[in-house]
Amino acid sequence: MIQEINHDLAFLSQKAEKATEADKQVIEDLLDTLRAHLEECVGMAANMIGVNKSIIVFCKGKKQIAMVNPVIIKKDGPYAAEETCLSVPGSKQIIRYNEIEVVYLDSDFKRQRGKFSGWTAQIIQHEIDHTNGVLV
Repeated sequence: MIQEINHDLAFLSQKAEKATEADKQVIEDLLDTLRAHLEECVGMAANMIGVNKSIIVFCKGKKQIAMVNPVIIKKDGPYAAEETCLSVPGSKQIIRYNEIEVVYLDSDFKRQRGKFSGWTAQIIQHEIDHTNGVLV
């Protein structure tokens, strides 16, 4: 179900709780909401729809992918980026990494480990920041 975008900065600044299999509907709602905003958005975190759980979704090409409880375990190639966010007004300068490695659970709650680079890595870093209460 498509959800409203949350703009409450106090809520968005909270560190997310670990997600469990009981949160499967949140994954579906996040994916539906991302698809409804594809013209202006390439990734979302659960707190952007008012749910304080560590779940992100993002675009990789034409696919939308979910990560549950994602953690970046390696990063390389720092660079300066300017980013905007659907739930936070304005833009912000930030350091991102060209290559990252992430451990996470997929939408079936199976453990995964993935390497990402470039634009996809930047999106994932932005969304993981959301799960840590970092506003961009």
